[in-house]
Amino acid sequence: MDSGGIRRRLALGAAVLAATGALGLVTSGTAQASTAGGCDGQEVRALPFSSGVTHVYRHDGYVCAVTVARHTGGPQAMSVSVQARGGRPVVDTGLYRHHAGPVTVHAGHRCVWIKGSVGQHGSVSSGWILC
Repeated sequence: MDSGGIRRRLALGAAVLAATGALGLVTSGTAQASTAGGCDGQEVRALPFSSGVTHVYRHDGYVCAVTVARHTGGPQAMSVSVQARGGRPVVDTGLYRHHAGPVTVHAGHRCVWIKGSVGQHGSVSSGWILC
């Protein structure tokens, strides 16, 4: 076999390896998004409001939240935030069709403040919870 044939086989092998790795990343990301909007743990609160609901999860000291629209369709302004007492809020804001988040903070045993909104008029603010 000449050196050109070896190069082509090496290039083909590298391409197959890269495609396999990319497929693995896409598959694992899709599986995570289909479970609780990407949050791990047990749902500890559901905070409903007129245009959606913010789901709150807790796992090993971490608190995660996702805001889900009641009515899906075209992109609409949505947000979700989680703030551990004494920390800064972690926020996801944008134009989404179905949900905003997940956002996660390490809260340990501290209280958290959760906010969620869908559209211009629907929102929720939990106050300090999970203390």
